[in-house]
Amino acid sequence: MNVELRDEARDDLVEGAVFYGEQSDGLDGYFLKCLREDMEKLESTGGIHEQFHGFHRSLSERFPYAIYYLVSGELVDVVAILDCRCDPATIDSRLGRTMR
Repeated sequence: MNVELRDEARDDLVEGAVFYGEQSDGLDGYFLKCLREDMEKLESTGGIHEQFHGFHRSLSERFPYAIYYLVSGELVDVVAILDCRCDPATIDSRLGRTMR
């Protein structure tokens, strides 16, 4: 399968990297590396994860983030990459605004 990120998902990654970069030097790069590895795994595992609000949700292995995606044929469409520590209402609202 091919994994593609929507612009909003890219923005989520940048936001997360900025946060972790402010916590410790180099942590932003490590965050991006880990999330990239998590998304690469979707090439072979896309579609097997539980569904949440109509999106598949894959949890990151090293950070408290979830990757929300849709599967269409051979495409894994990553729509959001969100911090699991957020208020659940914020996550619901963000996913509710996402066009399927």
